[in-house]
Formats: sequence, structure tokens, C-alpha cells
Amino acid sequence: MSRIGKQPVALPDGVTASLSGQTIEVKGPKGTQSFTATDDVTLTIEDGTVTVTPRGKSKRARQQWGMSRTVVANLVHGVTGTFKKELEIQGVGYRAQLAGKTLKLNLGLSHDVDFEIPEGITITVPKPTEIIIEGNDIQQVGQVAANIREWRKPEPYKGKGIRYKGEYIFQKEGKKK
Repeated sequence: MSRIGKQPVALPDGVTASLSGQTIEVKGPKGTQSFTATDDVTLTIEDGTVTVTPRGKSKRARQQWGMSRTVVANLVHGVTGTFKKELEIQGVGYRAQLAGKTLKLNLGLSHDVDFEIPEGITITVPKPTEIIIEGNDIQQVGQVAANIREWRKPEPYKGKGIRYKGEYIFQKEGKKK
């Protein structure tokens, strides 16, 4: 039994959900988001809560049960608040700056990296070595953070690169003479 899937998702004040087939649409003060569930689960809306139940006892149905409930909970959170990812840049001369709708990254490459900020995402750079990514869609926020990190992943010898805030990089020992 899925411990996560069993819990119903409460709809706070100002948030409405509508169901059409396997697609749930959640409307709130910060916009509208939708999710189409697979045929392995059943979505129901009653008394201000959304409940997800599996159709059958197959392994796939049980997997989709917990995942679908979490996605619905993220939709509800997204239309009322924002999701946030923080990145740190480490390395001599590595820095970031905002220029309009473009994030400029100096990462020790022969050229500067210009990262276009997608719609629905806000990026702030409080320090040249910190990047804060915020948005209403948790999947899009995580994907943008991963795309920025992909330009210079942290390397294991000196730890230089872009890392998530609080991420631990296992340091390797260098060559010995």
C-alpha cells in the first residue's frame, strides 16, 4: 500500500479543481495547471479534497498511485505558492549575472554562456556566485536548474562548478608523486 497515495490532497480556499476524464485542472490565485493521469489510477474530487486510488493491484498501478497523488499536490501548491531551487557557483572567476531575460554565466569556457530564461520562471542573482530559480511548476523549475547546472557540473577534485545549494560533492584525492 502506498502511504503517500492514501492521503487525500486538500484544496485550500480560493483553489478549485475540475475533472474531465483522466485530466484534472487546478485553478488558483497564481494561475491554472493541469495533469493527465494514466489509466492505472482513478481521480475523484469530493468535499474540497482530491483522492487518488489505484485500479487493480498491478505493480504499475501502485507506482502510478503515489506519483499521481504527488503531482496533484504539487499542482495545488503551484497555484497558491512558488517552488524554488538555489544554485551555488564555485571556482575562480566563475560568476553569473542577469541581463534582461538572459542569464550570463562565466564558467571558465572560451565564451560566456547566455541562458535564455523561459516563460513562467524568474531567476534572481543576489550574489555573483548564487542563482535562485522560482516558478509555479515544480517540473519546469527543476528542469531549468538542471539545464543551468549541466553547463559546468561540479568536478570531484577541486569541487569547481555549479551545484545545488547544500549538495555534497565527494572530493577525490589527487595524484601522488
